[in-house]
Amino acid sequence: MSLNKLLAHAALRWPNALAVKGPDGTVTYRELDAEANRFASRLEELNVQPGDRVGIWLEKSTRTVAAMQGILRNRGVYVPLDPLSPAARVGIIAQDCEMHVIITTQKRAKALSAFLDQSLPITYLCLGEGNSSSDLVTLEGNGQSSSIRSEPKSEDMAYILYTSGSTGTPKGVCISHGNALAFIEWALATFYITAEDRLANHAPFHFDLSVFDLYAAFSSGASVFLLPENIAYLPTRLVEFIAKEQITIWYSVPSVLVLMIEHANLLHLSFPALRCILYAGEPFPFKHVCSLFQWARGTCRLFNLYGPTETNVCTFYEITELPTDEYMSIPIGQASCNNVVWAQKDDGTVVHVGEEGELLVSGPTVMIGYWGKPPLEKPVYATGDIVRLLADGNYLYIGRRDHMVKIRGYRVELGEIEIVLSHHPAISEVAVLAIETGIDAHLVAFTTCAHAPPPSLLDIKRYCAQHLTHYMIIDNFIVLQEIPRTKNGKIDRRALLQQGILAINRRDSIDETKSDFSKA
Repeated sequence: MSLNKLLAHAALRWPNALAVKGPDGTVTYRELDAEANRFASRLEELNVQPGDRVGIWLEKSTRTVAAMQGILRNRGVYVPLDPLSPAARVGIIAQDCEMHVIITTQKRAKALSAFLDQSLPITYLCLGEGNSSSDLVTLEGNGQSSSIRSEPKSEDMAYILYTSGSTGTPKGVCISHGNALAFIEWALATFYITAEDRLANHAPFHFDLSVFDLYAAFSSGASVFLLPENIAYLPTRLVEFIAKEQITIWYSVPSVLVLMIEHANLLHLSFPALRCILYAGEPFPFKHVCSLFQWARGTCRLFNLYGPTETNVCTFYEITELPTDEYMSIPIGQASCNNVVWAQKDDGTVVHVGEEGELLVSGPTVMIGYWGKPPLEKPVYATGDIVRLLADGNYLYIGRRDHMVKIRGYRVELGEIEIVLSHHPAISEVAVLAIETGIDAHLVAFTTCAHAPPPSLLDIKRYCAQHLTHYMIIDNFIVLQEIPRTKNGKIDRRALLQQGILAINRRDSIDETKSDFSKA
């Protein structure tokens, strides 16, 4: 079995069942299968060959889902692109993985062409603007595959997810059919997903959480409901969405659940259909986990899923009781998906109970490798996360060993932001830190400036928006006479952290503007 077969099998077994509901309407499994075939036929006309990378730079919709499936049916590799990313960043990704085709809109294609090397022959498959049915471009064909290509192998690449990179450019995580299916098969068995389920898709398609939403539904004949990006962080709208669509399985980052708890009265409402809440992507503040667990007890199962993009989910923990005061945190649990996980200390020895070390993962969900880099040999992936082994065999997340952080569930390499800001003509030196965690996280840039007066926070936000994706735009901008350093000459990030916390507490340098700088 491969990812490209899941939808086709569902269309045979549940042809008239609701497959996807999105901002552009609803489609049954039969209709989605036919639309995927039309995309596949059009891509074949564009000479997409097995292994060719095809980008998708579209808003979330049923046609975007169909485009993904059409690419897989051509044995292509789909590369979902953040619809909120500036054209400059999309251009970097397109050139990095040498895309053959980009499925997008005419407006986006025009913006992107200015950032592409003319030596890279990219074909645009342009659809109509917007998400309404009247904006859809009709693809030629009757919904039947024009040719049959050989079944991809388990180790063949299915999609590439780009994450923040320490070198200043995004890096592509290459996921095989086997990697994704190992996770989906485990999830089906663990969460008892059936054709009666109604899954919410909160995560954008370039975020690995969305893999569960789509393919768990296709594997079981369940329905998936796409949350429009414009309400993704509006807690009242999210709560209304869960109730209206009678969602049975919710999967999101913790910060979204915190928003619903604090600002949408979640814990005082009842959702009879909701039977499972999954969260992943960042630590969940303990006080909110406690209140959510008490609210869900007896009616809804609650799971903490853990894993970087490179492994999708590699450990899990079902919360059946609250932890003791011994560690006051929810463990990330034990291995999932037939993976093997262990933690080792700096000297290479495996940790014992009570000890801390870096978590390593080996097994079927571990990525092929990074695009343009040699594939993993074993494969073993070192997560960079420090964990502690508990007496019951579960692991407890402690923190990062480098400067990578999670901002509202997105993985952000602070070095990438620093490199971009270092090119600003007014900035001499820069260090970026994340202050607080979860929904309270702030990206703070500490800089020295080449001349006076320094740029405003608005100027810096706009500059970030031109070069970085929306969740990497800084929240605060603090100008210093000099960057503090340790005795060995390295940036003293501890001292900067203290300054950042004081600034936030005083509300110094905090922009009160409500503009959407991601569209600047």
